[in-house]
Amino acid sequence: MDQRSGSKQILCAVAVAAVLMGLTLSAMSQTPADNTKVNTRDRAKAAVTADQQKENGTDRELTQKIRHALMQDKSLSTYAHNVKVIAQHGQITLKGPVRSDDEKRTVEAKATELAGVGNVTNQITVAPPKSTKR
Repeated sequence: MDQRSGSKQILCAVAVAAVLMGLTLSAMSQTPADNTKVNTRDRAKAAVTADQQKENGTDRELTQKIRHALMQDKSLSTYAHNVKVIAQHGQITLKGPVRSDDEKRTVEAKATELAGVGNVTNQITVAPPKSTKR
């Protein structure tokens, strides 16, 4: 290997290291998400949480059908696709943020269509709009 080739490899390695270090520092400087206020509602003894999902076949199948219906609707945001669907003896609880009141109604309608009227508790919240950086 000649001296120019070795110098190019060293320069390339230094450039790659600098880029990776910059990405690492950028990721470390971002403020981590803080869901503390949102999660306090799940601390109440009567609150339905995802770990209470029943493992019987009927509840699992119902949850799966609702989740599938949500994922198939490409007009919904990622937020709506990730709503928590919790089934307990045929009763469905929906939790999590969505982007709009329309999405909230759509998610509830899909769950009601599959679980039946009177079997869905909607605890979905509407997230504040994304801020645009200038």
